Amino acid sequence: MSPLAIGVAVYGLAFGLLAAQAGMSELQVGAMGTLVFAGSSQIIAVERLTAGAGATAAIAAGLALNLRLILITASIRDLYRGLPWWRVALGAHFASDENWALLLARRAEGREAGYWYLVGAGAGLMVTWISASVAGVALAAAIPEPRALGMDFAFAAAFIAIMRSLWRGRADLLPWSVSACGVAALVMTETLAASWAIIIGGLAGAAIASIRAHD
Repeated sequence: MSPLAIGVAVYGLAFGLLAAQAGMSELQVGAMGTLVFAGSSQIIAVERLTAGAGATAAIAAGLALNLRLILITASIRDLYRGLPWWRVALGAHFASDENWALLLARRAEGREAGYWYLVGAGAGLMVTWISASVAGVALAAAIPEPRALGMDFAFAAAFIAIMRSLWRGRADLLPWSVSACGVAALVMTETLAASWAIIIGGLAGAAIASIRAHD
């Protein structure tokens, strides 16, 4: 998990810098990372807030973007079988793209990987993410004008890094295309505000991915 944690730290730092521009404190960013613990969801939510969208639109956008976690946790449901509800909730909270992928890779090699492997790796990522994002907020206080340094692009850069890590090959092409084209069409035709276009696009992509996975 350590090599992957380095990448998480990089865009965690970028998130902290830009969360500071949205007026968030170290405590707020740390609390958000602990309670939400979903980098892409946190980034899109804060980005929507800085763009002037309301809290409802920001939360909905974050939820839509993270719908893939339903499929991720469903694919490893055997880990949770027979466990008390609090351990199920804890495991689901710590589940992320990185530790889920490592768990499946370890199992594919015939090695043992169970519930505590998932939770332990997820806890390590959470510490890294929170530490880096809080450090980003503190660093922003030392920069007179973060926007003058082009820090706004860090949101886009962070998403590019996240997307690259999530790409699994041709199987992702259709749901990603449906999501991207749907958002573009809604925004360009001014059918919906950008916040709600992102939500609808995310839902459409998740629906296509779910149907393909079921097939």
